[in-house]
Amino acid sequence: MNKRILLIFTLFITVSLFAFVNPNYESPVVKVVEAAAPAVVKIEATVYSTTYIDPFIQDFFKRWFGDIPKQYQQKGTSLGSGFIFDKNGYILTNYHVVEKAEEIKVILLNGNEFDAEYIGGDEELDIAIIKIDPKGQELPTLEFGDSDKLKIGEWAIAIGNPLGFQHTVTLGVISAVGRKIPKPDRSGYYTNLIQTDAAINPGNSGGPLLNIHGQVIGINTAIIAPSEAMNIGFAIPINTAKRFIDSIIKTGKAVKAFLGIYMQTVTPELQKALGLKVSKGVYIAQVIENSPAKKAGLREGDVILEVEGLSVTSASELASIIHNYTPGSRVKIKFDRKGTIKEIIVTLGQASDNNEDNIEAKEFAGIKVDEISNGDRETYQIPEKIKGVIVKESTNNYISKGYVIFRIAVNGKTYEIENLSDWNEVIDKIKKGDYVAIFYYFKGGTGIFSFGY
Repeated sequence: MNKRILLIFTLFITVSLFAFVNPNYESPVVKVVEAAAPAVVKIEATVYSTTYIDPFIQDFFKRWFGDIPKQYQQKGTSLGSGFIFDKNGYILTNYHVVEKAEEIKVILLNGNEFDAEYIGGDEELDIAIIKIDPKGQELPTLEFGDSDKLKIGEWAIAIGNPLGFQHTVTLGVISAVGRKIPKPDRSGYYTNLIQTDAAINPGNSGGPLLNIHGQVIGINTAIIAPSEAMNIGFAIPINTAKRFIDSIIKTGKAVKAFLGIYMQTVTPELQKALGLKVSKGVYIAQVIENSPAKKAGLREGDVILEVEGLSVTSASELASIIHNYTPGSRVKIKFDRKGTIKEIIVTLGQASDNNEDNIEAKEFAGIKVDEISNGDRETYQIPEKIKGVIVKESTNNYISKGYVIFRIAVNGKTYEIENLSDWNEVIDKIKKGDYVAIFYYFKGGTGIFSFGY
């Protein structure tokens, strides 16, 4: 009997001790979530697609009957996250979450639903802004932090809607900064990303990555495939997004910077052929006259090694880094000149389009075009002597984004294309039954795509 009493007493003492371990402790993460979660939203973007219809049939239908009715299109819903950063209802998210959406629904933590308006965004940066009408409600908002001051190892908190599970919270640390990963379509790189081991899954895209003070330090945007690695996620630094918020709200577009060089990735073959003193970097093949690069003193033959401390190893990576800045930004560039490492400060110019007359381009055969901008020439390495219009979007399998269309032939008659006015004029001439040939330039070569309309 005494042994039983002793055992019960021992168990009571043990349970009592465990019950009083950190009795008044509350994780600071709880406070962050309580303060931040109400401003994090679930986004449902409805997209109608005609990708299963041949683009020429689409164009024929639009020409003669107008837009293809939605009942004949495929309907899909993109799920993602976002966060309110302004009491007027402005919400930051990823561009890929709301890309081409015709209907956008926003759902708050309290269950309130709003129809959202797409304000603008940028595919290359993968940021977008949408807006809801608060209708007199006091909307919760999140405060921006300073992603330039992040330290590896500090806390990182992700809030979002992974796989549709609304307002899921995950915790980790800042694993690295200044990361780069190739874009899914291999058109370039996402650069200067924040890496975190806070679990990020499909549906987290566009949601905030927060510090322990509840401030937004990044926009969750990408993960490494779970089949290859675990808990390697990436976020766009909030300082990158902050640079473009005003221009997106005012113009619908991100006004990006321009350096002004034609460049080539340094390869072992290029190094040996030119006798370069460095094995990695971006070789300047030509400096554009009156460009920021020219004014700062960069020369043909220089090899760019770093921009603002970020190493560059390819031409597309350098273009992506430059486009993370706005016109007027001052950036430090480290480069090699015949074996001597130098540094200069460059005040970047504007990479905006040259469509000063705001001419609206006519769509043809699933192709959408625009004037060639400074940024386009830098991104796709288009020489100044090449005139034409650049393909911004294409739904056919022959003409791709980045192609420059410089000539069109119709039934044996050839038309030179130097700008949007030329393009629109020729497109208006094309009729059912005509034979069309499109001449294009891409990455140093030319090609022809011909078809019966």
